[in-house]
Amino acid sequence: MTSRGSTSARDALRTCLLAGAVGDALGGSVEFDRIDRIRSRFGPSGLTDYAPAYGRLGAITDDTQMTLFTLEGLVLARRRGSDPVHEVRAAYGRWLRTQGGPEVPADGWLLDVPELHQLRAPGTTCLTALRSGRPGTVESPINDSKGCGAVMRAAPAALWSDRPDEVFALASATGALTHGHPSGYLSAGVLAVLVQQLWRGLDLPGAIGVARDELRRWDGHEEQSVLLDLAVEMGARGERPTPEVIEAALGGGWVGEEALAIAVLTALAAESLADGLLLAVNHSGDSDSTGALCGNLLGARDGGEALPGHWVDALELADVIGRLADEAAEVFAG
Repeated sequence: MTSRGSTSARDALRTCLLAGAVGDALGGSVEFDRIDRIRSRFGPSGLTDYAPAYGRLGAITDDTQMTLFTLEGLVLARRRGSDPVHEVRAAYGRWLRTQGGPEVPADGWLLDVPELHQLRAPGTTCLTALRSGRPGTVESPINDSKGCGAVMRAAPAALWSDRPDEVFALASATGALTHGHPSGYLSAGVLAVLVQQLWRGLDLPGAIGVARDELRRWDGHEEQSVLLDLAVEMGARGERPTPEVIEAALGGGWVGEEALAIAVLTALAAESLADGLLLAVNHSGDSDSTGALCGNLLGARDGGEALPGHWVDALELADVIGRLADEAAEVFAG
């Protein structure tokens, strides 16, 4: 699955998923708050630890739910030698079932996890697209949405191939199942290639270079390219981005190109994995998604020792995430 040894590869995958879930859980409690409200709740530094959301500390949202179902679909596709986009689409049907959707054939084991049958602010675009019964494609878009619901679940596509073009194409295709605007599905392609290249040992600027080259091969890349380049430029200044600067330059993260850019900037500026997650969630916008994406990046880069243990210990479904990560590492080994 990567050029690293098997033990470190397994650790990188597990930490990518766990750090993404921790970022999701940190951001879930402030997702709809502006920064002045966050500061009024938690003090001048903003959120610094889990806060109650959905009746508990460390609660995941739909971002982590859909990431797990993406990974389950890819695991089944590799085991069966079947089409990964078809298997991921079927996995999203199972996720939809957990959100009150229609009965679907049982497959995998995530559908049997009771805690996943919780409504955690699922995205309207994902729900509507999946309920339509029509799988969107890049060539035949299902809508014109560029919401961040495609990129926030895309990290597992990094496992599929050692070739960046294949990873980019797969993540874009699975993103286009629900999001038809190029900035919706191309942001997913970029995120997956970034994770893949970090797993292969590149530093973040090097991984961005590879992902940028892939992005520019695709029609409709301009909007995402401009914002990605701006995030890189801001990161190169060496200045710590404030929530106000993030919002003014990159937006709130509600759409794909913004969420990815915020995650890249905060990952570049991070002094540590924990610091990056807090940077990524303390802003006026889609804090759970930007936290999840930053966590995917820094978890893939830094490995398990960098992730604070108390956050993992309190994380909802950490055992389920770890079990599926180990299963995927076995299936994709070599």
